[in-house]
Amino acid sequence: MVGWKLSESLDASLVCTALQNALVLRQPAAGLYFHSDRGSQYASQAVQKILQAVQAQPSMSGLGNCYDNAKAEAFFSTLKTECFPVNNVFGSKDEARSVIFEYIEIYYNNQRFHSALDYQSPRQYESASQQAKELTFCLPSNPK
Repeated sequence: MVGWKLSESLDASLVCTALQNALVLRQPAAGLYFHSDRGSQYASQAVQKILQAVQAQPSMSGLGNCYDNAKAEAFFSTLKTECFPVNNVFGSKDEARSVIFEYIEIYYNNQRFHSALDYQSPRQYESASQQAKELTFCLPSNPK
């Protein structure tokens, strides 16, 4: 989970902030896929403008087809199961922000193993992928 933001409303500015956070952290190359559901906040001009600026490919799930967005749906299911209180109600907004921050930034990204990532944490997987990419593109400085 790279770019995320909590808010009381589900509007385009929320998505823009989360997307901008992710772009700043990762600085992806052109061609990035931005997969979302069909919510109006994702289809908004504000979000589409950012996607166009970074040459990202918007990809919306099919109408009524949650399987198009299976990875995101799985994340939210896991978040609710592993992080939320049993009654799905936090004591306060500050408690929700703190608990969700710790879950995503401390546990989920760094410690939780994922079967889809060969039983590595996202951080381990990303680090190994980056190292492999660097090795692929490095040439010896003194070829013989």
